[in-house]
Amino acid sequence: TKYWSRQCKQTTMGISRDSRHKRRATGGRKANLKKKRLYESGRPPAMTKIGPTRIHKIRVRGGNEKFRALRLDTGNFSWGTEVVTRKTRILDVLYNASNNELVRTKTLVKNAIVQIDATPFKQWYEQHYKVKIGVKKSVKKAAAAAGEEAATEVKQSKAVQKKLLERQKLRTLDPALDEAFASSRLLACISSRPGQSGRCDGYILEGKEFDFYSKMLKRAKK
Repeated sequence: TKYWSRQCKQTTMGISRDSRHKRRATGGRKANLKKKRLYESGRPPAMTKIGPTRIHKIRVRGGNEKFRALRLDTGNFSWGTEVVTRKTRILDVLYNASNNELVRTKTLVKNAIVQIDATPFKQWYEQHYKVKIGVKKSVKKAAAAAGEEAATEVKQSKAVQKKLLERQKLRTLDPALDEAFASSRLLACISSRPGQSGRCDGYILEGKEFDFYSKMLKRAKK
């Protein structure tokens, strides 16, 4: 029985990341001259899902720590053209170039395209520029008239008014992004590794990247 238990310990080491068991590029078999090593061991994937935050701390080689996120529902997302970052809710996983199964199971991984809540960015933009965005065309005329009346009511110093006018001169907003603000949903790409860092941070899609992924999403729906 002692011998059998020793054999079991040797053979059940879990996931291994060695290449000794593989064949050569030419197809020849390699002689396996040593047993599995602990430094070659791997771990099962985190498969981070959308939900109330749940993060496990893991002790790794060298006494370092990894943060294995099992559930996340918020992250810090950056708006590149405006150079502003806000914490916002992650609503859905829409696209993954590597595997459609990760979209079906709503798994958060690096480079996944997700849908996020636009409210924090909308609030910042309207406060910074004093310009309403994401307003539907039918409502725009009525809102413009109401906005003029409201502008007269709010008292601002001449210095503040001058600052806002200067900001508005340099202001540019992509029409596609303006439409997205109307639905309070933005497309974003995850740039962190939730299974390693325990965070789900990323950036808002704009320009050619936004056009590309919009096209891919339309194709996926068909």
